[in-house]
Amino acid sequence: MTQPIDRTLDCSGLSCPMPIVKTSKAIKEIQISQVLKVIATDSGSPKDMEAWTRQTGQELISSTEESGKYIFLIRRLK
Repeated sequence: MTQPIDRTLDCSGLSCPMPIVKTSKAIKEIQISQVLKVIATDSGSPKDMEAWTRQTGQELISSTEESGKYIFLIRRLK
């Protein structure tokens, strides 16, 4: 079953900490239980997203890498 995406945020070309800054802003703009898809190209993004979701109490549904792009699915929990 594919995860429905409520909003997509493209952070391609941005380096740390901008993907996290933009993700923090975008997650507040969707409803609780909705899913945000984040696309990033910064190689530090996987570790950053993992830490950010843990610290903020959001759910990192998946973290994948496709041709140099990191794709994250994050469910807003609070």
